[in-house]
Amino acid sequence: MRADAARNLELVLTTGARMLADEPATSVAAIAAEAGVDRRTVYRRFAGRDELLAAVYEARLDAIEAAIEAARLRVAPVPVALHRYVEGIIGVNRKWPVELSKMRAVPEIWERRLRAVDEVERFLQRATEDGLLRPGLPDRWPGRVLGQLLRLASRELPDLSDAHAADVVVDTFLRGFGAEQGGASRSS
Repeated sequence: MRADAARNLELVLTTGARMLADEPATSVAAIAAEAGVDRRTVYRRFAGRDELLAAVYEARLDAIEAAIEAARLRVAPVPVALHRYVEGIIGVNRKWPVELSKMRAVPEIWERRLRAVDEVERFLQRATEDGLLRPGLPDRWPGRVLGQLLRLASRELPDLSDAHAADVVVDTFLRGFGAEQGGASRSS
């Protein structure tokens, strides 16, 4: 793919993600217009709205998987991996604000999402075993709360860098779930 074509594709996908997050019924023509490309350019790449939507969701999943890999959840020290993961996912959420839950009907995309969730759950179990998180919490509860904190920080802390927003999220998360009595462990 030529460099300009790759840039246009990235622009169409990120614009589509932003617009679809705000209005799920957004048309391909509206996305193309907002991205500054001819809608025929979009239709040459995607047969229709459903293909464009799938490409947006796949791009989001690619970014999530890259953030998980970069965080090194299985091998990095738990506090470091937690902060890297949170910072990476805040960046993903800001660039790709669409919700993957809308893609349950596409089995390949939904399976990838579930694998990513399971990877984070394994990491949070490791965090509990290593003593960063307190034991005895309801199954999957820390992961669900962390996911909500990530979504909230991505939207409600726009003036903070991804790293600074991650500081806030990690501190909040550890104050709620951290193993230490009376306060959180610092992760950064």
